[in-house]
Amino acid sequence: MSTFTTRPEIQGTFGVVTSTHWIASAVGMRILEIGGNAFDAAAATGFVLQVVEPHLNGPGGDMPAIVYDAGQDRIEVICGQGGAPAGATIERYKAEGIDLIPGDGLLATVIPGAFDAWMLMLRDHGSLPLREVLEPAIHYAEAGHPVLPRVSATIAGLDGFFEEHWPTSHATWLPGGSAPKAHALFKNPVLAETWKRMLREAEAVSGREAQIEAARATFYRGFIAEEIDTFLRETEAMDGSGQRHKGVMTGEDLAGWQATVEAPLTYDYHGWSVAKTGPWGQGPVLLQSLAILKGLDVASLDPAGADFVHLVAETMKLAYADREVYYGDPDFAEVPMQHLLSDSYNVERRRLIGLQASYDLRPGAVPGFEDQRARALAAIDALGVSETGVYEPTMAHLSERRGDTVHIDVIDRWGNMVSATPSGGWLQSSPVIPGLGFCLNSRAQMFLMTPGLPTSLAPGKRPRTTLTPSLASRYGKPVLAFGTPGGDQQDQWQLSLFLRLVHHDLNLQQAIDMPLFHTTHFPASFHPRKRAPGHVMVEENFGEGVLNALRTRGHILDVAPPWTVGRLTAAKREADGLLKAAATPRLMQAYAIGR
Repeated sequence: MSTFTTRPEIQGTFGVVTSTHWIASAVGMRILEIGGNAFDAAAATGFVLQVVEPHLNGPGGDMPAIVYDAGQDRIEVICGQGGAPAGATIERYKAEGIDLIPGDGLLATVIPGAFDAWMLMLRDHGSLPLREVLEPAIHYAEAGHPVLPRVSATIAGLDGFFEEHWPTSHATWLPGGSAPKAHALFKNPVLAETWKRMLREAEAVSGREAQIEAARATFYRGFIAEEIDTFLRETEAMDGSGQRHKGVMTGEDLAGWQATVEAPLTYDYHGWSVAKTGPWGQGPVLLQSLAILKGLDVASLDPAGADFVHLVAETMKLAYADREVYYGDPDFAEVPMQHLLSDSYNVERRRLIGLQASYDLRPGAVPGFEDQRARALAAIDALGVSETGVYEPTMAHLSERRGDTVHIDVIDRWGNMVSATPSGGWLQSSPVIPGLGFCLNSRAQMFLMTPGLPTSLAPGKRPRTTLTPSLASRYGKPVLAFGTPGGDQQDQWQLSLFLRLVHHDLNLQQAIDMPLFHTTHFPASFHPRKRAPGHVMVEENFGEGVLNALRTRGHILDVAPPWTVGRLTAAKREADGLLKAAATPRLMQAYAIGR
Protein backbone atom coordinates (compact mmCIF):
# COMPACT_ATOMS: atom_id res chain seq x y z
CA MET A 1 0.00 0.00 0.00
CA SER A 2 1.35 3.42 -0.96
CA THR A 3 2.58 5.66 1.84
CA PHE A 4 1.90 8.80 -0.23
CA THR A 5 -0.63 11.22 1.21
CA THR A 6 -2.03 14.39 -0.30
CA ARG A 7 -1.07 16.29 2.83
CA PRO A 8 0.93 15.48 5.92
CA GLU A 9 -0.79 14.13 8.98
CA ILE A 10 -0.54 17.14 11.28
CA GLN A 11 1.24 16.37 14.57
CA GLY A 12 2.03 18.32 17.72
CA THR A 13 1.44 18.62 21.44
CA PHE A 14 -0.24 22.02 21.83
CA GLY A 15 -3.48 21.63 19.93
CA VAL A 16 -5.10 20.62 16.66
CA VAL A 17 -8.10 21.99 14.76
CA THR A 18 -9.59 20.54 11.61
CA SER A 19 -12.67 21.75 9.77
CA THR A 20 -14.20 22.00 6.32
CA HIS A 21 -12.73 25.45 5.56
CA TRP A 22 -9.17 26.67 6.00
CA ILE A 23 -10.16 30.07 7.39
CA ALA A 24 -12.33 28.48 10.07
CA SER A 25 -9.55 26.07 11.05
CA ALA A 26 -7.10 28.97 11.31
CA VAL A 27 -9.54 30.86 13.53
CA GLY A 28 -9.90 27.85 15.81
CA MET A 29 -6.12 27.57 16.11
CA ARG A 30 -5.88 31.26 16.96
CA ILE A 31 -8.34 30.74 19.80
CA LEU A 32 -6.12 27.98 21.19
CA GLU A 33 -3.08 30.24 20.84
CA ILE A 34 -4.63 33.01 22.96
CA GLY A 35 -5.41 30.57 25.75
CA GLY A 36 -8.80 29.22 24.84
CA ASN A 37 -9.66 25.56 25.13
CA ALA A 38 -11.14 23.13 22.61
CA PHE A 39 -14.69 24.28 23.34
CA ASP A 40 -13.87 27.96 22.75
CA ALA A 41 -12.01 27.02 19.56
CA ALA A 42 -14.83 24.83 18.24
CA ALA A 43 -17.42 27.55 18.81
CA ALA A 44 -15.32 30.24 17.12
CA THR A 45 -14.70 27.86 14.22
CA GLY A 46 -18.41 27.11 13.99
CA PHE A 47 -19.47 30.75 13.84
CA VAL A 48 -16.90 31.47 11.12
CA LEU A 49 -18.16 28.50 9.08
CA GLN A 50 -21.60 30.13 9.07
CA VAL A 51 -20.00 33.06 7.25
CA VAL A 52 -17.54 31.39 4.88
CA GLU A 53 -19.66 28.33 3.97
CA PRO A 54 -23.15 29.90 3.90
CA HIS A 55 -24.36 27.36 1.33
CA LEU A 56 -23.76 24.62 3.91
CA ASN A 57 -24.83 26.12 7.26
CA GLY A 58 -26.01 29.28 8.94
CA PRO A 59 -27.09 30.87 12.24
CA GLY A 60 -30.62 29.50 11.81
CA GLY A 61 -29.43 25.91 11.55
CA ASP A 62 -28.80 22.92 13.80
CA MET A 63 -25.72 21.54 15.60
CA PRO A 64 -25.17 18.28 17.44
CA ALA A 65 -21.78 17.86 19.12
CA ILE A 66 -20.08 15.10 21.05
CA VAL A 67 -17.60 16.50 23.56
CA TYR A 68 -15.09 15.16 26.05
CA ASP A 69 -14.30 17.37 29.02
CA ALA A 70 -10.95 16.13 30.37
CA GLY A 71 -11.42 17.86 33.72
CA GLN A 72 -14.73 16.11 34.30
CA ASP A 73 -13.59 12.95 32.47
CA ARG A 74 -17.00 12.70 30.81
CA ILE A 75 -18.29 12.36 27.25
CA GLU A 76 -21.53 14.22 26.52
CA VAL A 77 -23.81 14.87 23.58
CA ILE A 78 -24.94 18.46 23.15
CA CYS A 79 -28.19 18.42 21.21
CA GLY A 80 -28.71 21.54 19.14
CA GLN A 81 -31.46 19.95 17.07
CA GLY A 82 -34.60 22.01 17.51
CA GLY A 83 -38.04 20.49 17.49
CA ALA A 84 -41.04 21.16 15.29
CA PRO A 85 -43.09 24.27 16.12
CA ALA A 86 -46.33 23.94 18.08
CA GLY A 87 -48.31 24.63 14.92
CA ALA A 88 -46.57 21.94 12.88
CA THR A 89 -49.21 19.23 12.81
CA ILE A 90 -49.98 16.74 10.07
CA GLU A 91 -53.53 18.10 9.90
CA ARG A 92 -52.30 21.69 9.49
CA TYR A 93 -49.85 20.78 6.74
CA LYS A 94 -52.35 18.62 4.86
CA ALA A 95 -54.78 21.51 4.98
CA GLU A 96 -52.07 23.53 3.21
CA GLY A 97 -52.03 20.91 0.46
CA ILE A 98 -48.79 19.32 1.67
CA ASP A 99 -48.38 15.54 1.51
CA LEU A 100 -44.57 15.61 1.50
CA ILE A 101 -42.82 18.43 3.32
CA PRO A 102 -40.81 20.44 0.77
CA GLY A 103 -37.04 20.76 1.02
CA ASP A 104 -37.12 24.53 1.34
CA GLY A 105 -39.36 27.41 2.38
CA LEU A 106 -41.01 28.30 5.64
CA LEU A 107 -43.12 25.19 6.28
CA ALA A 108 -39.87 23.19 6.42
CA THR A 109 -38.53 25.19 9.37
CA VAL A 110 -37.99 23.82 12.86
CA ILE A 111 -36.69 25.76 15.86
CA PRO A 112 -33.07 26.80 15.14
CA GLY A 113 -30.80 25.00 17.58
CA ALA A 114 -27.20 25.73 16.64
CA PHE A 115 -26.84 29.02 18.51
CA ASP A 116 -28.10 27.71 21.82
CA ALA A 117 -25.97 24.57 21.51
CA TRP A 118 -22.82 26.64 21.01
CA MET A 119 -23.76 28.85 23.95
CA LEU A 120 -24.39 25.81 26.15
CA MET A 121 -20.98 24.41 25.19
CA LEU A 122 -19.28 27.73 25.98
CA ARG A 123 -21.08 28.20 29.29
CA ASP A 124 -20.41 24.74 30.66
CA HIS A 125 -16.99 23.98 29.15
CA GLY A 126 -15.43 27.09 27.63
CA SER A 127 -13.14 29.67 29.21
CA LEU A 128 -12.98 32.79 27.02
CA PRO A 129 -15.38 35.74 26.99
CA LEU A 130 -18.11 35.56 24.38
CA ARG A 131 -16.65 38.52 22.48
CA GLU A 132 -13.37 36.66 21.87
CA VAL A 133 -15.30 33.77 20.37
CA LEU A 134 -17.59 35.82 18.13
CA GLU A 135 -15.23 38.53 16.89
CA PRO A 136 -13.65 36.45 14.09
CA ALA A 137 -17.07 35.70 12.57
CA ILE A 138 -18.03 39.37 12.88
CA HIS A 139 -14.79 40.34 11.14
CA TYR A 140 -15.37 38.08 8.13
CA ALA A 141 -19.01 39.12 7.82
CA GLU A 142 -18.10 42.82 8.03
CA ALA A 143 -14.73 43.03 6.25
CA GLY A 144 -15.45 40.24 3.79
CA HIS A 145 -14.12 36.81 2.95
CA PRO A 146 -13.09 35.22 -0.37
CA VAL A 147 -16.15 33.54 -1.86
CA LEU A 148 -15.75 29.87 -2.59
CA PRO A 149 -16.43 29.00 -6.25
CA ARG A 150 -19.23 26.69 -5.11
CA VAL A 151 -20.88 29.52 -3.19
CA SER A 152 -20.66 31.77 -6.24
CA ALA A 153 -22.14 29.06 -8.47
CA THR A 154 -24.92 28.30 -6.00
CA ILE A 155 -25.96 31.95 -5.78
CA ALA A 156 -25.77 32.43 -9.55
CA GLY A 157 -27.96 29.38 -10.08
CA LEU A 158 -30.63 30.83 -7.83
CA ASP A 159 -30.50 34.40 -9.17
CA GLY A 160 -33.84 34.32 -10.99
CA PHE A 161 -35.68 32.45 -8.27
CA PHE A 162 -34.39 34.78 -5.56
CA GLU A 163 -35.29 37.87 -7.60
CA GLU A 164 -38.84 36.69 -8.26
CA HIS A 165 -39.72 34.84 -5.08
CA TRP A 166 -37.22 35.54 -2.27
CA PRO A 167 -36.25 39.22 -2.71
CA THR A 168 -34.61 39.47 0.70
CA SER A 169 -32.26 36.65 -0.27
CA HIS A 170 -31.56 38.39 -3.59
CA ALA A 171 -30.63 41.59 -1.75
CA THR A 172 -28.30 39.70 0.59
CA TRP A 173 -26.56 37.31 -1.79
CA LEU A 174 -26.61 39.37 -5.00
CA PRO A 175 -25.82 42.90 -3.79
CA GLY A 176 -26.02 45.28 -6.71
CA GLY A 177 -27.93 42.63 -8.65
CA SER A 178 -25.03 40.31 -9.48
CA ALA A 179 -23.78 37.11 -7.90
CA PRO A 180 -20.36 37.49 -6.27
CA LYS A 181 -17.53 36.23 -8.45
CA ALA A 182 -15.49 33.28 -7.22
CA HIS A 183 -12.72 34.38 -4.82
CA ALA A 184 -14.04 37.96 -4.64
CA LEU A 185 -14.50 39.44 -1.18
CA PHE A 186 -18.08 39.11 0.01
CA LYS A 187 -19.64 40.85 3.00
CA ASN A 188 -22.77 40.32 5.06
CA PRO A 189 -22.96 43.56 7.05
CA VAL A 190 -26.45 42.89 8.36
CA LEU A 191 -25.33 39.64 9.99
CA ALA A 192 -22.28 41.41 11.44
CA GLU A 193 -24.54 44.04 12.98
CA THR A 194 -26.83 41.33 14.40
CA TRP A 195 -23.93 39.77 16.28
CA LYS A 196 -22.58 43.17 17.38
CA ARG A 197 -25.95 44.22 18.77
CA MET A 198 -26.29 40.89 20.54
CA LEU A 199 -22.85 41.38 22.12
CA ARG A 200 -23.74 44.90 23.25
CA GLU A 201 -26.84 43.59 24.98
CA ALA A 202 -24.98 40.64 26.48
CA GLU A 203 -22.19 42.85 27.80
CA ALA A 204 -24.70 45.06 29.58
CA VAL A 205 -24.46 42.48 32.37
CA SER A 206 -21.31 41.45 34.25
CA GLY A 207 -19.66 38.06 34.30
CA ARG A 208 -18.80 35.58 31.55
CA GLU A 209 -21.60 33.10 32.22
CA ALA A 210 -24.16 35.85 32.72
CA GLN A 211 -23.22 37.33 29.35
CA ILE A 212 -23.62 33.96 27.65
CA GLU A 213 -27.05 33.59 29.26
CA ALA A 214 -27.96 37.09 28.10
CA ALA A 215 -26.93 36.17 24.55
CA ARG A 216 -29.13 33.09 24.68
CA ALA A 217 -32.03 35.25 25.84
CA THR A 218 -31.39 37.74 23.05
CA PHE A 219 -31.57 35.06 20.38
CA TYR A 220 -34.60 33.16 21.67
CA ARG A 221 -36.56 35.83 23.51
CA GLY A 222 -35.05 39.17 22.49
CA PHE A 223 -34.67 41.18 19.31
CA ILE A 224 -33.56 38.21 17.18
CA ALA A 225 -36.63 36.19 18.15
CA GLU A 226 -38.82 39.24 17.54
CA GLU A 227 -37.42 39.71 14.03
CA ILE A 228 -37.98 36.03 13.24
CA ASP A 229 -41.52 36.12 14.62
CA THR A 230 -42.44 39.25 12.67
CA PHE A 231 -40.98 37.92 9.43
CA LEU A 232 -42.84 34.62 9.71
CA ARG A 233 -46.14 36.30 10.52
CA GLU A 234 -45.89 38.63 7.51
CA THR A 235 -44.23 36.48 4.84
CA GLU A 236 -45.57 33.96 2.37
CA ALA A 237 -42.69 32.25 0.59
CA MET A 238 -42.54 30.08 -2.50
CA ASP A 239 -41.24 26.59 -1.78
CA GLY A 240 -40.60 23.29 -3.54
CA SER A 241 -44.33 22.47 -3.61
CA GLY A 242 -44.75 25.19 -6.22
CA GLN A 243 -46.95 27.21 -3.86
CA ARG A 244 -46.43 30.06 -1.43
CA HIS A 245 -46.80 29.22 2.23
CA LYS A 246 -46.44 30.98 5.55
CA GLY A 247 -44.41 29.33 8.28
CA VAL A 248 -46.00 28.08 11.47
CA MET A 249 -43.17 28.86 13.90
CA THR A 250 -43.69 31.73 16.34
CA GLY A 251 -41.77 33.64 18.97
CA GLU A 252 -43.40 31.43 21.58
CA ASP A 253 -41.77 28.37 19.99
CA LEU A 254 -38.37 30.02 20.22
CA ALA A 255 -38.87 31.18 23.80
CA GLY A 256 -39.87 27.72 24.97
CA TRP A 257 -36.87 25.81 23.61
CA GLN A 258 -33.34 25.17 24.87
CA ALA A 259 -30.48 22.95 23.77
CA THR A 260 -29.96 19.89 25.94
CA VAL A 261 -27.18 17.64 27.17
CA GLU A 262 -27.47 13.87 27.21
CA ALA A 263 -25.35 10.77 27.51
CA PRO A 264 -24.04 9.32 24.24
CA LEU A 265 -25.06 6.00 22.80
CA THR A 266 -21.96 3.77 22.63
CA TYR A 267 -20.83 0.45 21.19
CA ASP A 268 -17.65 -1.52 21.87
CA TYR A 269 -15.68 -2.81 18.90
CA HIS A 270 -12.22 -4.46 18.99
CA GLY A 271 -10.97 -2.48 21.98
CA TRP A 272 -12.66 0.73 20.87
CA SER A 273 -15.86 2.35 22.11
CA VAL A 274 -17.64 4.64 19.65
CA ALA A 275 -19.92 7.39 20.99
CA LYS A 276 -22.80 8.70 18.88
CA THR A 277 -26.02 10.66 19.33
CA GLY A 278 -29.23 8.89 20.20
CA PRO A 279 -31.77 7.77 17.56
CA TRP A 280 -33.08 11.32 17.07
CA GLY A 281 -30.11 11.34 14.70
CA GLN A 282 -28.88 8.71 12.29
CA GLY A 283 -25.68 8.13 14.33
CA PRO A 284 -26.68 4.70 15.68
CA VAL A 285 -26.47 3.26 12.15
CA LEU A 286 -22.69 3.35 12.52
CA LEU A 287 -22.97 1.42 15.78
CA GLN A 288 -25.35 -1.08 14.20
CA SER A 289 -22.93 -1.53 11.32
CA LEU A 290 -20.12 -2.26 13.78
CA ALA A 291 -22.35 -4.75 15.58
CA ILE A 292 -22.89 -6.61 12.31
CA LEU A 293 -19.22 -6.45 11.31
CA LYS A 294 -17.89 -7.45 14.73
CA GLY A 295 -18.33 -11.13 13.88
CA LEU A 296 -16.47 -10.88 10.54
CA ASP A 297 -12.77 -10.75 9.63
CA VAL A 298 -12.57 -7.19 8.33
CA ALA A 299 -8.84 -7.02 9.06
CA SER A 300 -8.09 -9.61 6.39
CA LEU A 301 -9.69 -7.53 3.63
CA ASP A 302 -7.91 -5.08 1.35
CA PRO A 303 -9.33 -1.71 2.56
CA ALA A 304 -9.47 -0.56 -1.07
CA GLY A 305 -10.66 -3.88 -2.48
CA ALA A 306 -13.97 -5.13 -3.83
CA ASP A 307 -14.56 -7.49 -0.88
CA PHE A 308 -14.29 -4.55 1.55
CA VAL A 309 -16.63 -2.34 -0.48
CA HIS A 310 -19.16 -5.13 -0.92
CA LEU A 311 -19.19 -6.12 2.75
CA VAL A 312 -19.45 -2.56 4.06
CA ALA A 313 -22.12 -1.57 1.53
CA GLU A 314 -24.27 -4.61 2.33
CA THR A 315 -23.83 -3.98 6.04
CA MET A 316 -24.93 -0.38 5.69
CA LYS A 317 -27.99 -1.40 3.70
CA LEU A 318 -29.14 -3.43 6.71
CA ALA A 319 -28.35 -0.77 9.32
CA TYR A 320 -30.02 2.03 7.36
CA ALA A 321 -33.09 -0.13 6.73
CA ASP A 322 -33.50 -0.30 10.50
CA ARG A 323 -33.09 3.47 10.69
CA GLU A 324 -36.11 3.89 8.46
CA VAL A 325 -38.36 1.72 10.60
CA TYR A 326 -37.20 2.27 14.18
CA TYR A 327 -35.37 5.60 14.60
CA GLY A 328 -36.98 8.81 15.77
CA ASP A 329 -37.09 11.20 18.71
CA PRO A 330 -37.10 8.90 21.79
CA ASP A 331 -39.09 11.53 23.68
CA PHE A 332 -41.99 10.72 21.34
CA ALA A 333 -41.47 7.11 20.31
CA GLU A 334 -40.09 3.93 21.80
CA VAL A 335 -36.85 3.05 19.97
CA PRO A 336 -35.55 -0.49 20.65
CA MET A 337 -31.85 0.42 20.50
CA GLN A 338 -30.77 -2.19 23.03
CA HIS A 339 -32.31 -4.92 20.89
CA LEU A 340 -30.91 -3.46 17.65
CA LEU A 341 -27.38 -3.52 19.10
CA SER A 342 -27.66 -6.92 20.78
CA ASP A 343 -25.43 -9.84 19.78
CA SER A 344 -28.36 -12.16 19.15
CA TYR A 345 -30.06 -9.71 16.78
CA ASN A 346 -26.88 -9.05 14.83
CA VAL A 347 -26.01 -12.71 14.41
CA GLU A 348 -29.18 -12.95 12.35
CA ARG A 349 -28.52 -9.69 10.49
CA ARG A 350 -25.02 -10.86 9.60
CA ARG A 351 -26.41 -14.00 7.95
CA LEU A 352 -28.30 -11.86 5.44
CA ILE A 353 -25.08 -10.68 3.79
CA GLY A 354 -24.41 -12.83 0.74
CA LEU A 355 -22.00 -12.85 -2.17
CA GLN A 356 -24.36 -10.79 -4.34
CA ALA A 357 -25.70 -7.27 -3.85
CA SER A 358 -29.15 -7.07 -2.29
CA TYR A 359 -31.85 -4.98 -3.98
CA ASP A 360 -34.33 -5.42 -1.12
CA LEU A 361 -34.90 -3.11 1.82
CA ARG A 362 -34.61 -5.51 4.76
CA PRO A 363 -35.29 -4.00 8.18
CA GLY A 364 -35.02 -6.47 11.01
CA ALA A 365 -37.99 -7.87 12.89
CA VAL A 366 -38.17 -6.65 16.49
CA PRO A 367 -40.71 -8.32 18.80
CA GLY A 368 -43.57 -5.98 19.60
CA PHE A 369 -42.85 -3.72 16.61
CA GLU A 370 -44.40 -5.83 13.86
CA ASP A 371 -47.19 -3.38 13.07
CA GLN A 372 -44.82 -0.39 13.06
CA ARG A 373 -42.49 -2.23 10.68
CA ALA A 374 -45.33 -2.98 8.27
CA ARG A 375 -46.64 0.59 8.34
CA ALA A 376 -43.16 2.07 7.88
CA LEU A 377 -42.48 -0.15 4.87
CA ALA A 378 -45.81 0.89 3.35
CA ALA A 379 -44.88 4.55 3.82
CA ILE A 380 -41.49 3.92 2.20
CA ASP A 381 -43.11 2.20 -0.78
CA ALA A 382 -45.35 5.22 -1.23
CA LEU A 383 -42.31 7.51 -1.49
CA GLY A 384 -41.14 5.71 -4.61
CA VAL A 385 -37.83 4.83 -6.22
CA SER A 386 -35.18 7.08 -7.76
CA GLU A 387 -32.83 6.14 -10.56
CA THR A 388 -30.05 8.26 -9.05
CA GLY A 389 -30.72 8.78 -5.35
CA VAL A 390 -29.90 12.26 -4.01
CA TYR A 391 -28.76 12.05 -0.41
CA GLU A 392 -28.04 15.66 0.41
CA PRO A 393 -30.19 18.74 0.81
CA THR A 394 -31.05 19.90 -2.69
CA MET A 395 -32.71 22.67 -4.66
CA ALA A 396 -33.16 20.33 -7.62
CA HIS A 397 -36.47 21.94 -8.50
CA LEU A 398 -34.55 25.19 -9.05
CA SER A 399 -31.00 24.26 -10.01
CA GLU A 400 -28.44 21.51 -9.63
CA ARG A 401 -26.76 23.30 -6.73
CA ARG A 402 -26.87 21.23 -3.55
CA GLY A 403 -26.61 22.26 0.04
CA ASP A 404 -24.80 20.20 2.62
CA THR A 405 -23.14 20.51 6.01
CA VAL A 406 -19.84 21.35 7.75
CA HIS A 407 -17.75 19.57 10.36
CA ILE A 408 -15.26 20.48 13.12
CA ASP A 409 -12.84 18.42 15.23
CA VAL A 410 -10.69 20.02 17.95
CA ILE A 411 -8.33 18.64 20.61
CA ASP A 412 -6.43 20.92 22.98
CA ARG A 413 -3.31 20.39 25.09
CA TRP A 414 -5.39 19.41 28.11
CA GLY A 415 -7.07 16.57 26.22
CA ASN A 416 -10.47 18.21 25.76
CA MET A 417 -12.13 17.04 22.54
CA VAL A 418 -14.98 18.28 20.35
CA SER A 419 -16.62 16.67 17.34
CA ALA A 420 -19.39 18.89 15.94
CA THR A 421 -21.48 18.78 12.75
CA PRO A 422 -23.31 22.08 12.18
CA SER A 423 -25.76 22.35 9.30
CA GLY A 424 -29.03 23.86 8.20
CA GLY A 425 -29.98 27.45 7.58
CA TRP A 426 -27.96 27.39 4.38
CA LEU A 427 -28.68 30.15 1.90
CA GLN A 428 -30.89 27.84 -0.18
CA SER A 429 -33.16 26.99 2.78
CA SER A 430 -35.59 29.88 2.99
CA PRO A 431 -35.73 33.66 2.50
CA VAL A 432 -33.25 35.80 4.42
CA ILE A 433 -34.78 37.60 7.39
CA PRO A 434 -33.91 41.16 6.36
CA GLY A 435 -33.19 42.57 9.81
CA LEU A 436 -30.86 39.70 10.73
CA GLY A 437 -28.91 38.72 7.62
CA PHE A 438 -29.61 35.00 7.89
CA CYS A 439 -32.37 32.53 7.06
CA LEU A 440 -33.99 29.61 8.85
CA ASN A 441 -33.45 25.89 8.36
CA SER A 442 -35.42 23.30 6.38
CA ARG A 443 -34.92 20.30 8.67
CA ALA A 444 -38.66 19.51 8.91
CA GLN A 445 -38.44 17.90 5.46
CA MET A 446 -37.19 14.82 7.33
CA PHE A 447 -40.60 14.25 8.90
CA LEU A 448 -43.13 11.94 7.30
CA MET A 449 -46.77 12.91 6.92
CA THR A 450 -47.91 9.37 7.76
CA PRO A 451 -49.28 9.35 11.34
CA GLY A 452 -48.05 7.04 14.06
CA LEU A 453 -44.43 6.46 12.99
CA PRO A 454 -41.26 7.46 14.87
CA THR A 455 -40.54 10.08 12.20
CA SER A 456 -44.09 11.40 11.82
CA LEU A 457 -44.49 15.16 12.07
CA ALA A 458 -45.59 16.30 15.54
CA PRO A 459 -45.22 19.53 17.56
CA GLY A 460 -42.07 19.59 19.67
CA LYS A 461 -40.60 16.48 18.06
CA ARG A 462 -37.03 16.52 16.79
CA PRO A 463 -36.69 15.49 13.13
CA ARG A 464 -34.45 12.48 12.64
CA THR A 465 -31.44 14.47 11.57
CA THR A 466 -28.58 13.16 9.44
CA LEU A 467 -26.06 15.17 11.48
CA THR A 468 -23.78 12.68 13.18
CA PRO A 469 -20.45 13.60 14.82
CA SER A 470 -18.30 10.81 16.27
CA LEU A 471 -15.98 10.43 19.24
CA ALA A 472 -14.16 7.16 19.95
CA SER A 473 -12.30 5.84 22.98
CA ARG A 474 -9.51 3.30 23.01
CA TYR A 475 -9.44 1.01 26.06
CA GLY A 476 -11.61 3.48 27.95
CA LYS A 477 -9.77 6.70 27.07
CA PRO A 478 -11.24 9.18 24.54
CA VAL A 479 -8.72 9.49 21.70
CA LEU A 480 -10.44 10.14 18.34
CA ALA A 481 -12.85 12.80 17.04
CA PHE A 482 -14.08 12.51 13.48
CA GLY A 483 -16.91 13.30 11.11
CA THR A 484 -18.00 14.67 7.75
CA PRO A 485 -20.72 16.56 5.94
CA GLY A 486 -22.81 14.62 3.45
CA GLY A 487 -26.41 14.02 4.52
CA ASP A 488 -27.21 10.31 4.56
CA GLN A 489 -23.64 9.53 3.53
CA GLN A 490 -22.11 10.83 6.75
CA ASP A 491 -22.06 7.58 8.71
CA GLN A 492 -21.21 5.62 5.57
CA TRP A 493 -17.97 7.52 4.96
CA GLN A 494 -17.20 7.56 8.67
CA LEU A 495 -17.61 3.79 8.86
CA SER A 496 -15.04 3.22 6.11
CA LEU A 497 -12.66 5.66 7.80
CA PHE A 498 -13.04 4.03 11.20
CA LEU A 499 -12.60 0.48 9.89
CA ARG A 500 -9.47 1.49 8.00
CA LEU A 501 -8.03 3.09 11.13
CA VAL A 502 -8.89 0.16 13.39
CA HIS A 503 -7.92 -2.74 11.14
CA HIS A 504 -5.32 -1.52 8.66
CA ASP A 505 -2.65 0.45 10.54
CA LEU A 506 -3.14 3.67 8.58
CA ASN A 507 -2.51 7.17 9.85
CA LEU A 508 -5.37 9.70 9.73
CA GLN A 509 -4.40 11.24 6.42
CA GLN A 510 -3.80 7.89 4.73
CA ALA A 511 -7.23 6.67 5.80
CA ILE A 512 -8.95 9.88 4.67
CA ASP A 513 -7.18 9.87 1.31
CA MET A 514 -8.30 6.35 0.44
CA PRO A 515 -11.06 6.01 -2.19
CA LEU A 516 -14.59 6.34 -0.83
CA PHE A 517 -18.03 4.98 -1.66
CA HIS A 518 -21.59 4.98 -0.37
CA THR A 519 -24.88 3.32 -1.17
CA THR A 520 -28.15 5.04 -2.08
CA HIS A 521 -30.12 1.85 -1.51
CA PHE A 522 -32.41 3.16 1.25
CA PRO A 523 -34.77 6.16 1.37
CA ALA A 524 -33.16 9.60 1.43
CA SER A 525 -33.75 11.80 4.45
CA PHE A 526 -34.19 14.81 2.18
CA HIS A 527 -36.98 15.71 -0.20
CA PRO A 528 -38.18 13.90 -2.31
CA ARG A 529 -37.27 11.00 0.04
CA LYS A 530 -36.79 8.36 -2.69
CA ARG A 531 -34.36 5.42 -2.76
CA ALA A 532 -32.26 3.75 -5.44
CA PRO A 533 -32.12 -0.02 -4.73
CA GLY A 534 -28.72 -1.58 -5.34
CA HIS A 535 -26.99 1.68 -6.28
CA VAL A 536 -23.49 2.43 -5.02
CA MET A 537 -21.54 5.60 -5.76
CA VAL A 538 -17.85 4.78 -5.91
CA GLU A 539 -14.78 6.85 -6.73
CA GLU A 540 -13.09 5.94 -9.99
CA ASN A 541 -9.68 5.64 -8.33
CA PHE A 542 -10.63 2.29 -6.79
CA GLY A 543 -9.49 1.02 -10.17
CA GLU A 544 -11.21 -0.82 -12.99
CA GLY A 545 -10.57 -4.23 -11.46
CA VAL A 546 -12.43 -3.35 -8.27
CA LEU A 547 -15.26 -1.67 -10.19
CA ASN A 548 -15.73 -4.68 -12.46
CA ALA A 549 -15.71 -7.06 -9.49
CA LEU A 550 -18.45 -5.00 -7.85
CA ARG A 551 -20.52 -5.02 -11.03
CA THR A 552 -20.12 -8.80 -11.18
CA ARG A 553 -21.61 -8.97 -7.69
CA GLY A 554 -24.67 -7.07 -8.89
CA HIS A 555 -23.96 -3.57 -7.59
CA ILE A 556 -25.34 -0.79 -9.80
CA LEU A 557 -22.40 1.57 -9.86
CA ASP A 558 -22.42 5.32 -10.21
CA VAL A 559 -18.72 5.97 -10.82
CA ALA A 560 -17.63 9.38 -9.54
CA PRO A 561 -14.43 11.13 -10.61
CA PRO A 562 -11.43 10.67 -8.30
CA TRP A 563 -11.35 12.90 -5.19
CA THR A 564 -15.02 13.86 -5.30
CA VAL A 565 -16.73 11.74 -2.62
CA GLY A 566 -16.64 12.64 1.07
CA ARG A 567 -15.36 15.55 3.21
CA LEU A 568 -13.91 13.70 6.19
CA THR A 569 -11.85 15.30 8.95
CA ALA A 570 -10.36 13.70 12.06
CA ALA A 571 -8.24 14.46 15.13
CA LYS A 572 -6.53 12.04 17.49
CA ARG A 573 -4.71 12.07 20.83
CA GLU A 574 -2.14 9.35 21.49
CA ALA A 575 -1.51 7.91 24.95
CA ASP A 576 1.71 9.96 25.31
CA GLY A 577 -0.10 13.23 24.54
CA LEU A 578 0.91 13.50 20.87
CA LEU A 579 -1.88 15.15 18.92
CA LYS A 580 -2.69 14.41 15.28
CA ALA A 581 -5.14 15.77 12.73
CA ALA A 582 -6.06 15.39 9.07
CA ALA A 583 -8.54 16.74 6.54
CA THR A 584 -9.72 15.61 3.15
CA PRO A 585 -8.27 17.20 0.01
CA ARG A 586 -11.64 16.72 -1.71
CA LEU A 587 -13.19 20.04 -2.78
CA MET A 588 -9.92 21.75 -1.72
CA GLN A 589 -11.48 23.47 1.29
CA ALA A 590 -11.01 21.40 4.44
CA TYR A 591 -7.85 21.95 6.44
CA ALA A 592 -6.11 20.61 9.53
CA ILE A 593 -3.88 22.88 11.60
CA GLY A 594 -1.85 22.11 14.70
CA ARG A 595 1.46 22.34 16.47
